[in-house]
Amino acid sequence: MSYDPDWLALREGADAAARAAELLDPLRAALPPDEPLVIWDLGCGTGSLGRWLSGRLRGPQHWILQDRDPALLDLARASAYTTADGLPATVETRAGDLAGLRASDLVGASLVTASALLDVLTAAEIETIAAAAGCPALLTLSVVGRVRLTPSEPLDAVFAAAFDAHQRRGGRLGPDAVTAAIKAFGRRGATVVTRPSPWRLGPGQSALTEAWLRGWVGAAVEQDPDLAGIADGYLERRLAECAAGRLSAEVHHLDLLAIPGGTS
Repeated sequence: MSYDPDWLALREGADAAARAAELLDPLRAALPPDEPLVIWDLGCGTGSLGRWLSGRLRGPQHWILQDRDPALLDLARASAYTTADGLPATVETRAGDLAGLRASDLVGASLVTASALLDVLTAAEIETIAAAAGCPALLTLSVVGRVRLTPSEPLDAVFAAAFDAHQRRGGRLGPDAVTAAIKAFGRRGATVVTRPSPWRLGPGQSALTEAWLRGWVGAAVEQDPDLAGIADGYLERRLAECAAGRLSAEVHHLDLLAIPGGTS
């Protein structure tokens, strides 16, 4: 699965505002205090998580950016990553699928992290990450199947259900991914903490809301073609409300911090 860089750029600000900053203190406490940090960013996209997280952790830092899309890796590599100490972080990239990830790859890692990744993975891929990560893992912005549009209308639930089914296609876990990850890390003795990280989209985020609506409805129709007859009217109404500044949306996510043998 690959993502449009324009979509990733559009959502970066909302992602940064949504991430659960209260997980940062326990994360910092779990990191090695007196050695450079080696941070793996799985499914890094254009590097938005690294741009957010690097400045919230001490240096020195070395980031290993992994993604299956070489074009996204090129964009991520070109980013500037600066630590909380004001030091430039060093960066390398690794092209490849998560299915090939092994514990031997992560030897020496201080932290494994990812953003908006868990919900597009299968149970086997989540098990792979949990088995390979012998260090803290911070996995952010996983969808949990809860969307609230204001004002509401009855068709919201219809499209939400079809979207959730689309998220689960092909063995992907979609809204069930966080629960699976909690169990996978827990079976390996980790302490797991989750915190909500919802997008809260209002008139100031109309461009993102419009793009999200189009993708949300489009995925629902792809999953259930019977919705095609009502989708155009529904989307037209919602986009008109968005353009007029009358629509707000809450798209719920969870952030997960797993600490091997740690305490919350």
